[in-house]
Amino acid sequence: MATDITDTVHALEAAAVLELLPARPRVLALGEPTHGEDSLLEPRNELFRQLVERHGYRVIAIESDCLRGLVVDDYVTSGTGTLDDVMERGFSHGFGASAANRALVRWMRAHNDGRPASERIRFAGIDGPLEITAAASPRQALTALHSHLAARLDTALLPCTAGTLDRLLGVDDAWTDPAAMLDPARSVGRSAEARELRVLADDLVALLQERAPDLLTPGSREDQDRARRYGRTATGLLRYHFWMADPTPSRLTRLLGVRDTMMADNLLAVAEWGPTLVFAHNSHLQRHRSSVRMGGAPLAWWSAGALVSARLGAEYAFFATALGTMRHQGVDAPPPDTLEGLLYSLPQDPCLIDAPRLATALAATPPTPRVSPWFGYAPLDPAHLSAHHGIVFLKDVPQL
Repeated sequence: MATDITDTVHALEAAAVLELLPARPRVLALGEPTHGEDSLLEPRNELFRQLVERHGYRVIAIESDCLRGLVVDDYVTSGTGTLDDVMERGFSHGFGASAANRALVRWMRAHNDGRPASERIRFAGIDGPLEITAAASPRQALTALHSHLAARLDTALLPCTAGTLDRLLGVDDAWTDPAAMLDPARSVGRSAEARELRVLADDLVALLQERAPDLLTPGSREDQDRARRYGRTATGLLRYHFWMADPTPSRLTRLLGVRDTMMADNLLAVAEWGPTLVFAHNSHLQRHRSSVRMGGAPLAWWSAGALVSARLGAEYAFFATALGTMRHQGVDAPPPDTLEGLLYSLPQDPCLIDAPRLATALAATPPTPRVSPWFGYAPLDPAHLSAHHGIVFLKDVPQL
């Protein structure tokens, strides 16, 4: 006899999401099981709109370059630039080409138009300037941090000149060489210059912290936030490049861990602006350890969500997204004995699932893990069901 799970199912709306939680969390995270599908982003947009308009959320963050995100934030808060330019320059990973992301930015700008600063919603990217095949040069972040300090403090306090940074950074192509991802010997991350840059970056960040009272003037808080973001990015990138040059078997695990630590630090920082909504891959936002196979080897690391949850406790909530079919990628109807197969049999679409209650209902007959025929889609692991606050389920994901 099939397990009755009807009492775990709710309508997909903001009020139902918050009813599954003891209180409104400071950070409410929504994950996705794959990238590049606007069919998953459209319900995200509606859910986030409701949470902003009805429940006081003030920040929307996504898995995109934290420095590029400054372009988007300037546009949605003050109208700087044009929508076309913002979508081209304000996103990484190709996310600017998404019609749903464009609709989100357009709505955020319209929402803010005419509102006082205290009521505007903000945008942020939480990822580092990283792509799958390469990492950015630390030049932008380091030079921006140095310029911020040099313009406001006695230059004798700075650990180096702009010229010294430029000399040590060298040519950016050496930092961004895609071959370095597969061959650590091609990375410059452990060169004498890179090691010196790590020390200087640390000193610049320390100076920013030590002189915070000198730097905090009326109207300067936004500049200070940006300077701290430059500092986090500079030190994170230099650490990432250091591990790109590592020849040992722990190299890939450390790279994954450094990236999610950068995400966690950025997410914690933007959460200081106000109640925050964040959207990224499930593997980055889940509260348990993340894992993947790369080059045939299993890798495991703590996700950004796990790191933020360790800091915020009950003020961090995570809702995973699961799907039934994505036929244009070869993902057909899930087997009925899997978690997705069980949810696929429900009449509601889309729907919200009370994950802890579902885990309890299925404890006697645990679902079989689903296996994806396509590498770009990661099914949910039923063993970690109780670690999610809820599941957003969509039966069929069409190609838009």
